[in-house]
Amino acid sequence: MTSWREDPELVALADGAARFFEREAPPERIAKWREAGQVERAFWWQAGEAGLLGVSIPAEYGGSGGDFRHDAILVEQVVRHGVEGFALSLHNVIILPYVLAHGTEEQKKRWLPKLCSGESVAAIAMSEPGAGSDLQSIRTTALKDGNGYRINGAKTFISNGQIADFIIVVAKTDPEQGAKGVSLLVVETGSAEGFRRGKALDKIGLDAQDTSELFFDDVWVPAENLLGTTEGQGFRQLMAELPRERLVIAVSSVITMEKAIQVTSEYTRERKAFGQRIFDFQNTQFKLAECKAKAEIARVYVNDCIERQLAGTLDLTSAAIAKLWVTEAEGQVVDECLQLHGGYGYVNDYPIARMWRNSRVQRIYGGSSEIMKLLIARSL
Repeated sequence: MTSWREDPELVALADGAARFFEREAPPERIAKWREAGQVERAFWWQAGEAGLLGVSIPAEYGGSGGDFRHDAILVEQVVRHGVEGFALSLHNVIILPYVLAHGTEEQKKRWLPKLCSGESVAAIAMSEPGAGSDLQSIRTTALKDGNGYRINGAKTFISNGQIADFIIVVAKTDPEQGAKGVSLLVVETGSAEGFRRGKALDKIGLDAQDTSELFFDDVWVPAENLLGTTEGQGFRQLMAELPRERLVIAVSSVITMEKAIQVTSEYTRERKAFGQRIFDFQNTQFKLAECKAKAEIARVYVNDCIERQLAGTLDLTSAAIAKLWVTEAEGQVVDECLQLHGGYGYVNDYPIARMWRNSRVQRIYGGSSEIMKLLIARSL
């Protein structure tokens, strides 16, 4: 156990979150989310009431006053309990810190309490049909109109797109300035005329996670919905927060590997072939040993990155290494574990099948593996 995990408060948080998920997110309820293609809105209220939202936000803004350790513990519990579709890491670890770090005092007081209580559910609209990782090439605009902005454009691959009512939109307030013309603006959907949700995308995995297209047709937002006080700071704001986003993806990958190894070890001890347990074959033991070695190496590096995140020294390159290596290792480990399940590994009733499908996107969102390699190469 690493030093940052030894805090009794974190142990209590993990225990409380585990009990909450066991009670409020049983397999039957999660199955309904998969069928519906999204987590029901009421669950966000329940999570807020249980104190699981905004754990790293100061108490003065409605949060619990914790830090990244608290968020990491909750993300781990979400993965361990298979609470598929509940985008806690997106809400807690990615979006709320944007408001805390870059919002004005008025914005923090206006938005954070609702996001911490579950009254508001957050999303961030970066990717577009013609621009994924290349955020400088976005075409969505937010041009001055009176005492506000008119937003026009389309976004895609937006997690929480169907239920979010608080959306940070990446747009160009000055299309002639490239990256220097990018700003972040908040759209509160309840009062946003011209805002439209497109279809929820039919994905390979993450069946309970709604991922959607969003359309902005002359959507007007007041000037006070510009995140911060100055136009053109969006790209800088995005770059400042990306290391934490990539680290939390690596955190979830580590837990998925550990969970895959656990369920596969249990399965191979129960399943027999040719008169003996599958676990007793040397090939099975060697494969699982390789998987465990990868998971342990990933755990050590990710824990080191967490320590650096807490110290404020986590850099873009280290986060990119974590995102690249750990998500690639996750794909290898989960695939090996599925293979050891034989034909049953291809059946969705078995957890390993869903883990295999859900793991694939880890190497894509938050910056693809190819983008991570480019970032790492720049440090050479």
